[in-house]
Amino acid sequence: MRVLSLIFILLAFVGTIANAQVSSGYAPVNGIRMYYEIHGEGQRPVVLIHGGGSTIESSFHYLLPLLAAHRRVIAVELQAHGRTSDRDSPESFQQDADDVAALLRYLQIGNADFLGFSNGGSTVLQIAIRHPDLVNKIVPISGVYRRDGLVPGFFESMPKATLNVMPAILREDFLKETPDTVKLLVMFQKDKQRMIDFKDWSDDDLRSIKAPAMIISSDRDVIMPEHTLRMARVIPGARLVILPGVHGSSIGAAEAGVGKGYAEITARLVEEFLDN
Repeated sequence: MRVLSLIFILLAFVGTIANAQVSSGYAPVNGIRMYYEIHGEGQRPVVLIHGGGSTIESSFHYLLPLLAAHRRVIAVELQAHGRTSDRDSPESFQQDADDVAALLRYLQIGNADFLGFSNGGSTVLQIAIRHPDLVNKIVPISGVYRRDGLVPGFFESMPKATLNVMPAILREDFLKETPDTVKLLVMFQKDKQRMIDFKDWSDDDLRSIKAPAMIISSDRDVIMPEHTLRMARVIPGARLVILPGVHGSSIGAAEAGVGKGYAEITARLVEEFLDN
């Protein structure tokens, strides 16, 4: 009995330490209340930015704990997504970048690494372009900067898209955090309009990025492999990783439907890149 009591005490102690390494909150930035979570410990954090229509959980369920085991991780939810409020203006990658930058200044963080998936990958590119003082290294995963970087037919189908085409798992994850179908529809419409209105960025925009970059995508991604290669060639000194799989396989994102996917491989690649 005494041994069992000691075991329970130790388990409770370990659980207390684990819980102490996770915190969350809301930051007032640029007219919205941005939800964020902080996991793990370390000096320079890595900021995780989810994909379109997603939450922290749906994009980073597998990747986040792998990274947080070795460093401090700050995960955010962008305008109208998950637990973050909306504003009376459209979504844009530039505005998302400014919101994340404002969050870091609110948290009094002067420099960070940034990893983003899908729309979050494009947001990471804009952070590096617009806020270079905040950026140490970047890892855009399945990001895009030109319309021809997406598979043929993507933009033609976008105006006709309805909420029903949104993966059910993403709808469920949103409603789990914000049980409001009206807000879900607003978020979907704003995500959709962002892509309808999307205009190419120039190669010079990407050439202006001074931060070391590792560009990642999948060989059967929504983003064309040729586009990912182009980004890696345009951004000075960028590294390139193309893994097998579909959109989100590299991190086990919910919409990929592959479970853990290549999240452990991606985590190891990211760790090595950020540490060297």
